[in-house]
Amino acid sequence: MADSRPLYLGPRIRRLRRELGLTQSAMAEDLGISPSYIALIERNQRPLTADLLLRLARSYKLDMSELAADERDDYAQRLAVMLKDPIFADIELSALEVADIATSFPGVAEAMLRLHGAYAREQQALAGYRDGVGGDPVADAVGEARRFVARAGNHFPTLDQRAEALADEIARAGGPAEWLRMQGVRLRFLPAEVMMGALRRYDRHGEQVLIDDSLPPASRQWEIALHIAYTALRGEIAELVRGESFAGQTAAQLVRRALATYAAAALLMPYDRFARAVEARAFDIEALAGLFGVSFEQVAHRLTTLGRPGAQGVPFFFIRVDAAGNVSKRLDGAGFPFAAHGGGCPLWNLHQAFRRPGEILTQWLELPDGQRFFSIVRTVTSGGGGHDRPAITRAIALACAAEHAPRLVYARDAPAAPTPIGMTCRLCNRAECTARSEPPLGRDILPDDYRRVAAPFAFADG
Repeated sequence: MADSRPLYLGPRIRRLRRELGLTQSAMAEDLGISPSYIALIERNQRPLTADLLLRLARSYKLDMSELAADERDDYAQRLAVMLKDPIFADIELSALEVADIATSFPGVAEAMLRLHGAYAREQQALAGYRDGVGGDPVADAVGEARRFVARAGNHFPTLDQRAEALADEIARAGGPAEWLRMQGVRLRFLPAEVMMGALRRYDRHGEQVLIDDSLPPASRQWEIALHIAYTALRGEIAELVRGESFAGQTAAQLVRRALATYAAAALLMPYDRFARAVEARAFDIEALAGLFGVSFEQVAHRLTTLGRPGAQGVPFFFIRVDAAGNVSKRLDGAGFPFAAHGGGCPLWNLHQAFRRPGEILTQWLELPDGQRFFSIVRTVTSGGGGHDRPAITRAIALACAAEHAPRLVYARDAPAAPTPIGMTCRLCNRAECTARSEPPLGRDILPDDYRRVAAPFAFADG
C-alpha cells in the first residue's frame, strides 16, 4: 500500500530556498502561491501537496524523488540511536513519541541531535581521544571528512582525468563563460548587496551563475570552476562517495565539498600540464600561481594532490592556521606529526608569519627523534573587497621530508641549520627549550628554590 501520510518538508524547503538565495515572496511568486503559505509550509503547519511538489521540481529543475524523500524516518532513527546514550537511561520515550517529535517538531529534533553531538565530541576529547590517532576515531564531521581524504592520499584519479578532458573542452569553447553559455547557463557578475552575502549562487530557475563582482580575478575564476565541478562532475563525485557510510549529513556534505574543491583545482590546474610546470619551475608557488591565474593557496593545496603513478610530486603536509593558532585546513601527505589537539610548537615559523605578511619564510625542522623536514610558510588573505567587508589573514605551510627538499627552489638559499621543534610541549622532552609553555608528560619538575634555569621548568634526569 502506498504511503498516504501528509508530506511535511518544512526544514528542507527552507534550506532549499536559502540555497537558491530566494526570499519567501520570490519563491511564492515562482510557485504561484502566497508568501504566507510558504511560511506555513516552512514551519510544518501545512503539508506539501503533490501539485506543489511538481511545481517545485519544474521551477528549480530538481530531482523530485530526492525532494519528496521524507526526513521524518531519518530523524526518528537518529533520535532513537541518540536516546540509547546512558545519559538518557531514566527517560522513557516510546517509538511513537519519538516519531511524533520527528514529524511535528523537526527543528526541535535537529536541535537535540546537534546538542548531543557536541556533548559526545566533548566527552571523547576529555577521554583523551584524538582525531584519527589512537582509540576509535572521533565522531566529528570535520575529522570524518579529513579521514576520507587521507585514506585516498588526497588523490582522486577519476576527478583528475575528467577535469583534464573538461578543461580542454572549455578552452576550445573560448573560456568558461562561453562553455557555460553552450550549456544554456548565463554567467553574471553582480554587486555584493544583490548577492545577499553569497560569493556564488546558481539560479536554477533562471539558469544563471551569479558571482560577486567585487571578487579579485583569481577568486572569480575559482568560484566559476567550483560551479562547474558541482554540476559537470556531479556523477564522478557521487561515484566516489557511493557505498560510504558517514555518521551524518554534515560529514557527507563536507566530503562532497572536499571533492568539488579538488575537482575545481583540477579544472584550473590540469594534472599533466600542472605537474610539468611544477618540475620546470622547481615548485615555485608564486610563479605557478601567475602561470595558471590562481592564488598562492590554491597552488599550495594542488601540490598536495600530485599522486599519479609515474608523475608524482613531492609528498607535502599542508596546514592553514589563523593568528590564534586555530587550524582550518589540514592535509597530511608527508607523515608530519602535528598535534590533533592543543598548541603546536612555537619555534616553527608558521606562527611568526603574521609579523611578516606576504613574505615567504623557509625553515629546516628537526624533531626529537631526528626526523628532518623542510617547510615553506606564507600568509594568505581572503575576504575584503569593500569598506565594510574585513579581510581575514591566515598562514599556510607546506612541509616535506628533508630528502625531497632539493627539488624545491626554496631550499637552495635556506640556511642549513635545522630548528629543533616538537609536536607539542606535552610530548616534547627537550629540557633546554626556553619557548616551552607546559612540562612534558612523565617528567618530574625540580624545585627552583636555590637554582633557576633559563627554561621555564627544570626536570629530573630519566
